[in-house]
Amino acid sequence: MKLLDNVAIVTGAASPIGMGRAFALAFAKEGADIVVCDIKEEALKEREQEIKQLGRKALAVKTDVSKADEVSQLIETTIKTFGKVDILVNNAGVREEPAKPIQEISEEEWDIIHGTNLKGVFLCIKYAVPHMIKRKRGKIINIASIFGQVAFPHYGAYCAAKGGVINLTRTLAIELAPHKINVNAIGPGVIETELSKTTLQDPEIMKLILPLIPYGRVGKPEDIAAVAVFLASDDSEYVNGQTIFSDGGWLAR
Repeated sequence: MKLLDNVAIVTGAASPIGMGRAFALAFAKEGADIVVCDIKEEALKEREQEIKQLGRKALAVKTDVSKADEVSQLIETTIKTFGKVDILVNNAGVREEPAKPIQEISEEEWDIIHGTNLKGVFLCIKYAVPHMIKRKRGKIINIASIFGQVAFPHYGAYCAAKGGVINLTRTLAIELAPHKINVNAIGPGVIETELSKTTLQDPEIMKLILPLIPYGRVGKPEDIAAVAVFLASDDSEYVNGQTIFSDGGWLAR
């Protein structure tokens, strides 16, 4: 077991077909105890039970990652319950739905997207890092996107936020390396999740998307979870400040 007796926090873990759930279950299978958080409390309890059924300890904490007081409470509850935090996965995310040109995105929509996708990453790291520094170890995994690397018209707020995640990852990798804390990101391509479900059910959109993926299929949450296990484990000790794009070859074009 690569993560035996580690304690991992996974944000945005409520969805039954989301990457957060896949991260939490993959980490539990590798021996980690898991704190799952999300704004959807009822679904979060289901994730907690799934983890316990794998024989690991689990704790569900309702959290809006865009709010400092709730994130602070999440970290303090984790420390009080488990005594440490070894792994932090900043997965919580939202995007424009439906896609729209920049002049039609309201200030409120922009703030919501950046509040969760970028500010939420900042807040979770801000409050978790002091506990990692004390122990001179930690693994931080930020979930970026191919949207943060290349342009997708009509997704201006989301692209900007995910681009911010990628550069924040680089910056904090340098800043925290002296404390033996690794900071990396994963850039998923098109993945079957709750967020993309409506889009991927449209045959016309799929006709446009699939030719852009050399591997010939959209990704699954488990594809991304496998990368996260690597980044959370000692196998990635010398990997720092990187964004690993798991996209079936999309960005290779």
